[in-house]
Amino acid sequence: MWLMATLPRVPSLLVSVTSVSECRKCSSLKSSIALPEPSNYFSVSLSCISSSLKAKKSKRFGNSLSVSAAMADLATVLVTGAGGRTGQIVYKKLKERSGQYVARGLVRTDESKEKLGGADDLYVGDIRDANSIAPAIQGIDALIILTSAVPKMKTGFDPTQGGRPEFYFDEGAYPEQVDWIGQKIQIDAAKAAGVKQIVLIGSMGGTDPNHPLNSLGNGNILIWKRKAEQYLADSGVPYTIIRAGGLQDKEGGARELLVGKDDELLKTETRTVTRADVAEVCIQALQFEEAKFKAFDLASKPEGAGTPTKDFKALFSQINTRF
Repeated sequence: MWLMATLPRVPSLLVSVTSVSECRKCSSLKSSIALPEPSNYFSVSLSCISSSLKAKKSKRFGNSLSVSAAMADLATVLVTGAGGRTGQIVYKKLKERSGQYVARGLVRTDESKEKLGGADDLYVGDIRDANSIAPAIQGIDALIILTSAVPKMKTGFDPTQGGRPEFYFDEGAYPEQVDWIGQKIQIDAAKAAGVKQIVLIGSMGGTDPNHPLNSLGNGNILIWKRKAEQYLADSGVPYTIIRAGGLQDKEGGARELLVGKDDELLKTETRTVTRADVAEVCIQALQFEEAKFKAFDLASKPEGAGTPTKDFKALFSQINTRF
């Protein structure tokens, strides 16, 4: 269910994902709010970086060789919820940038690990158990959290008969246990491991305790997510909190991204964003000081409207909210 010797080291990232997706069943929610996606928050991925730390001969100065620090000091980033639809994208993007990052992934089950290729950098663990995720967190520089509780729809709902579907959470997988306790455990473990940054993916809508998402399965999911976000903001660890709008399974990099605060974007027509764009923002947040100690809502203009976002430093510079 769920960089040349004079440059600073880019922190490796422990990635945990809490992402959401639009409700495809309930028409009243479909256009305006997002539902959490299955993110396999129990599974972890770890990659051995020894082969990536080989010194690279770059330039010859007389009889000496200068060594590129980029090859010897890669940032190790852990993505939790790597089995989810957004988590998979983040994990794969990190793998594609092997000259910059060492990717690790945390998943919930062996099955999820195999679906992602079964690499040694993939760990299986339960975010509700600190000992379970410890191997994945050891030695990481950064954490990306993409884990989330996922409401399930009760059987027997017939949309042709009108009414609204009913939802429930599996025992032990309520938002309080996953989005609060599970994320708190991840934050504490990452802090103890000395990570340099935590990126947390949440959802818009958290300013409204009466938001319809909170009523699903009596889970109060946005309330528990907000509580975890506040815990991270108070942790002292450099953080980036990204509250995504409704997630779309479309190509990324084709839209102008929008940032906001306090759910202001929910009052507009631009309250959705692609999973691929959310994934890219997660990784870009590791590269710019302008993204640290900030929390913001994220959505995008429709494709064809505006200019596709390429300058992420400028995007993060628009944000001045710490929570």
